[in-house]
Amino acid sequence: MALLRGHGAGHGPARKLEASVPSSPRPEAVGQGRGFLCSASALRGGPAAGVGSPARPGPARRAVWGGPAGGEAAAVSQSACGHLQERMPQTPPFAAMFDSSGYNRNLYQSKEDSCGGLYYHDNNLLSGSLEALIQHLVPNVDYYPDRTYIFTFLLSSRLFMHPYELMAKVCHLCIEQQRLSEPGLDKNRIRKIAPKILQLLTEWTETFPYDFRDERMMRNLKELAQRIASGDEMYRKNVQQLLQNLLRKLATVSQYEEVLAKINATSTDRLTVLKTKPQSIQRDIITVCNDPYALAQQLTHIELERLNYIGPEEFVQAFVQKDPLDNDKSCYGDRKKTRNLEAYVEWFNRLSYLVATEICMPVKKKHRARVIEYFIDVARECFNIGNFNSLMAIISGMNMSPVSRLKKTWAKVKTAKFDILEHQMDPSSNFYNYRTALRGAAQRSLTAHSNREKIVIPFFSLLIKDIYFLNEGCANRLPNGHVNFEKFWELAKQVSEFMTWKQVECPFERDRKILQYLLTIPVFSDDALYLASYESESPENHIEKDRWKTLRSTLLGRV
Repeated sequence: MALLRGHGAGHGPARKLEASVPSSPRPEAVGQGRGFLCSASALRGGPAAGVGSPARPGPARRAVWGGPAGGEAAAVSQSACGHLQERMPQTPPFAAMFDSSGYNRNLYQSKEDSCGGLYYHDNNLLSGSLEALIQHLVPNVDYYPDRTYIFTFLLSSRLFMHPYELMAKVCHLCIEQQRLSEPGLDKNRIRKIAPKILQLLTEWTETFPYDFRDERMMRNLKELAQRIASGDEMYRKNVQQLLQNLLRKLATVSQYEEVLAKINATSTDRLTVLKTKPQSIQRDIITVCNDPYALAQQLTHIELERLNYIGPEEFVQAFVQKDPLDNDKSCYGDRKKTRNLEAYVEWFNRLSYLVATEICMPVKKKHRARVIEYFIDVARECFNIGNFNSLMAIISGMNMSPVSRLKKTWAKVKTAKFDILEHQMDPSSNFYNYRTALRGAAQRSLTAHSNREKIVIPFFSLLIKDIYFLNEGCANRLPNGHVNFEKFWELAKQVSEFMTWKQVECPFERDRKILQYLLTIPVFSDDALYLASYESESPENHIEKDRWKTLRSTLLGRV
């Protein structure tokens, strides 16, 4: 499978690995560049600080709505009137789903403790059979699962079954238990259960809309929704609204993917362009945008847009493997729909190479030094904004070997600010300094009064690494065959925090000229970067001289 892991858990561009389990990085791949670099041992540092064994949800009592979770209107049993939302179980936003210790017990609603197939310890749900957990997802007249359980199970269930299989089971249970298939269905029965089933479908379609790109999912959704809608005109309108919202989301992501495909299709190597149409590249980044803060704002636009299109399920699907208890399915490869996650990692790579290209291009070293100092200022502004991913991509670009070997250029650079940034993103102690800064930004976001203060864009490759280690460090199944749900509370905690961050709207004004340059200007390949570097500052040893000759012959046709 194509598993994404940030090569930059040190500081190089992220790479795609064709393996089911990422291997440790080669020391030589990580240890090139100046200053702060990550060793193979640092990569094995384990999951994020603060992810220990927080309190987990226990079997709270039956559907008593109130408190932070809002309330289910008493009108459920009355005649259909007013808006459906007034009669629905109200659920908290993502930010309220997990407290600082992991799980917010106060929000958890459950069926009675005697639910078969679920195992609790000290009032905490730890495990259960897959069938029992599916049953626990399905609402009835007296019960609606809490949003934390819905999110956690919908996120993790794809490790055991396809989403369309889960949807089929949920539909079957709803229809059978509520006798929705009976002729002459009692409208009072519909009015009692319909708001809860519709709420569950709303949660699913809003949080995991990409599941419904599968026609089998859409077919099951429409079948269940139509059964509900048959009982009341108001429900028909709400079902129609649900489907319209879902289709709008799917159309938007399709348009986004088409734009990315066009950008990728037109991307060419900068050296090729320079040899064929040199007049087409007359500008550099400082000519396009001479204000580091303005560039940091536009980088944040790109980051937030691409973050927004990553589905929470992509974190899990990146690591899906065969369920050992499922002997019938030999390949889970079709589940790894991680295209938006991959596009985001590719953006990190592009930004790193863009930085290196801009530094290596100028002929005069004073101009190269000016570009380095410019990107140091951009990186500092990214840090202040809370855009850690662009910050790390910029630092990665400056730490690439073709840039770090430019000793005469670096001698002209005032590196004090760069040293501070390197210290903040130092990979030692499992990125302790960065994690501290990230927690500070996350805390600021929770108490923010404006979108500007809400911005938290994590160093993405490290986030993937943390989730990978969490996934690999605990078994999905216990020896008795139960699903290890204790593990999935932890997974959901990390992903739900990301969900909060990705929903922030960028407060900065878009500058199309700058965005166009950042997204489409050709960048150098690895070989072209080395060639430009050697042309700027001559090789220092025989190895570099031999490589320079080879590159000149291969890329320029010169001897």
